[in-house]
Amino acid sequence: MENTNTTDEQLAVRAQQGDAAAEVLLLEKYKPLVRARARELFLAGGDRDDLLQEGMLGLFKAVRNYDPEREASFGTYANLLVNRQIYNAVAAAQRQKHQALNHSVSMTEIEEQQDASLLGVTESAETVVIDLENARELRNEIFGILSPMEKKVLELYLEGYDYLQIAAHMERPPKSIDNALQRIRGKAAKLVFRQF
Repeated sequence: MENTNTTDEQLAVRAQQGDAAAEVLLLEKYKPLVRARARELFLAGGDRDDLLQEGMLGLFKAVRNYDPEREASFGTYANLLVNRQIYNAVAAAQRQKHQALNHSVSMTEIEEQQDASLLGVTESAETVVIDLENARELRNEIFGILSPMEKKVLELYLEGYDYLQIAAHMERPPKSIDNALQRIRGKAAKLVFRQF
């Protein structure tokens, strides 16, 4: 039985160190997030299983690449990667360049292979580098549209501070920090959706 005091961030680090139980716990915990995101979108020429698979790939990437020193909370990071993976699949399908979905593996197959092969998901080094570069570009674009105050708020938020801690650190009222976070979310969402 898993210690209820173990954070998702600690589970991610343990999963990266080869702890299969920690990996399974994180994947099971965030699977509803993937399902929710997959239900929100439509994939031309595909079905919900294709979007679920894409979302799970984003979740696997989050588990594998999460860095508690650089990233926000694991939940925020997982949400970002799941959304990006699904949105990229939808955008690529709309451009009719996403042939990989035509040869996809069902979610049932992924779940069946989970125990036997620690999910058996491998990616080429090229894919990993491209994903990291895309993440950097998106981060730079988001920071490029923010005011100086919003940039500072986002930096602190990504370091894991909540809005009350950010308010204390910046010596500003909590409501102004909450408003800044709402503006940041809105600007980031417009930027992401504009790309698709």
